[in-house]
Amino acid sequence: MKPVIFGLSGPVLTPDERAFFAEARPAGYILFKRNVVDRAQLRALSDSLRDLEGRSDVAILVDQEGGRVARLGPPEWPAFPAGPAFDALYEKAPISAIEAARANATALGLMLSEVGITVDCLPLLDVARAETTEAITSRAYGCEPKRVAAMGRATLEGLAAGGVVGVVKHMPGHGRAIVDTHYHLPTVTASEAELEDDLAPFRALAGAPMGMTSHIIFEAWDKERPATLSPIVIEDVIRRRIGFDGLLMTDDIDMKALSGTPGEKAAGAIAAGCDLVLDCWARMPEMIEIAGRLGEIAPRSRERLDAAMACVPPAAGDFAALIAKRDALLAVAAA
Repeated sequence: MKPVIFGLSGPVLTPDERAFFAEARPAGYILFKRNVVDRAQLRALSDSLRDLEGRSDVAILVDQEGGRVARLGPPEWPAFPAGPAFDALYEKAPISAIEAARANATALGLMLSEVGITVDCLPLLDVARAETTEAITSRAYGCEPKRVAAMGRATLEGLAAGGVVGVVKHMPGHGRAIVDTHYHLPTVTASEAELEDDLAPFRALAGAPMGMTSHIIFEAWDKERPATLSPIVIEDVIRRRIGFDGLLMTDDIDMKALSGTPGEKAAGAIAAGCDLVLDCWARMPEMIEIAGRLGEIAPRSRERLDAAMACVPPAAGDFAALIAKRDALLAVAAA
């Protein structure tokens, strides 16, 4: 097994993809709108990945946060709210906001598990600020660490109840970035003391099964390398200070915040201490390069992957009732 998660080019596996994946044996797959048509198609696609791997616990990921980040959407699936909706409710009724976040995430989990998706890249534990890039503020749970942690915990619990593994992101925090890592490399100049606020939600949820790195330079820890490529940030900050021992994957390795070829970036992330590389775009030459640069998944990384995929119970819950509960609670914020 290679320590990489690959994307797919369309709504069905192509013959070239099937042959390549069978040889490369990636640790998992990630789906996007280009892979999604309807329930029957999506279930058939996820089943084809399980058949290819010969096991039922394949990590099949999606970014289904709600709001602007949603790969499954209307008319086939309902729209879901993003983090700021729960933040607004928390201002008036904190306990209700936590319950709404949990109900929302359980409904998300049920929706995803129905079509065979096993991992959702949620929750964001980034602590937003006035200067934070809109790429994060439009999705975050707010600007207060305890609030972010509380709703993040409820979301993780809700996803698990719905039969899906959650991923805390973007470690060790994206809230101080003022530019979007899809296009630029942010540099954070905050001191170690100031960065304690950013670490706090991740520390509170250090037992999460999966986490995702951020492509950001934190000068307080490593002036040269972004977190994804920094053994200092990964080992000293994420593993030791935060105490996270779950499966750590990169954010999309193709983002412009990182420089180098896909293979160079992937190899650098694994060398720095990431368990898995996330490569989203299904470009065959790039996937071949990445697979060629990576060896077998490390034994400890495989243990973390297996533990994460085994930690979620079977899905249970009433989707319609959960949506109704969430909406009734969120209505308080609009009153």
